[in-house]
Amino acid sequence: MLPIDRNAQGLPEIHYTRIYRTFRRWRRAGCIDAIFSGSVARLHDDQLLDLTVIHGDGTTTVAKKGGDNLGYSGHKHLKGDKVVALCDRHCNVIAPFVTAAGNRNESPLLRDALPRLSQIARALDIDLQGTIVSLEGVYDCRSNRKAIFNRCMIPNIPENPRARKISKRGRKRRFDAAIFEERFRTIERVFAWEDKFRRLLLRFERISDVHYAFKTLAYTMINLRHYC
Repeated sequence: MLPIDRNAQGLPEIHYTRIYRTFRRWRRAGCIDAIFSGSVARLHDDQLLDLTVIHGDGTTTVAKKGGDNLGYSGHKHLKGDKVVALCDRHCNVIAPFVTAAGNRNESPLLRDALPRLSQIARALDIDLQGTIVSLEGVYDCRSNRKAIFNRCMIPNIPENPRARKISKRGRKRRFDAAIFEERFRTIERVFAWEDKFRRLLLRFERISDVHYAFKTLAYTMINLRHYC
């Protein structure tokens, strides 16, 4: 989609592969991640973030041409990769997403996403103490709840029965159904906006770093929609 002009001899000014090599160089230098972090900083400076509640979830992208970091998801019956992202109540992606193969369980990925969330918060001087982290029942485990509590945040996760015949002994976990219902108009909406980018609806890049760089740019554009 990038137009390449022609010189006086009628030849293209640059070869199309130079654009690809430049994009790869930006990815390795951390420019794409810095652009994303800048969008979050801009939203924070303009007071457009609502971090009283953070919603998180994962999404899977099917890969048609193969590539690295792929796995077959028996739940969705497709081969691809998945990401776990975190957003605020205004559908702004606030933390770099965590990537994994499509056959990986999402629950352990949360423990990799939380340190990145803390890193963004420290860089922008954001206080997350008392923030509610709302997640699906698939993330219901002691390790995830402990990781959230250790960062002075409050988990809002429905208890996963895990095919139990009787109720689990002990006191019930704290859970607010009204906050949990917000995920359908927050994180699920973010993933729906991501699918509007046709290059990300299906993964055709065989190199995962290139695909994830495009995802990072898509989340950056979602964050900057307030200024369009």
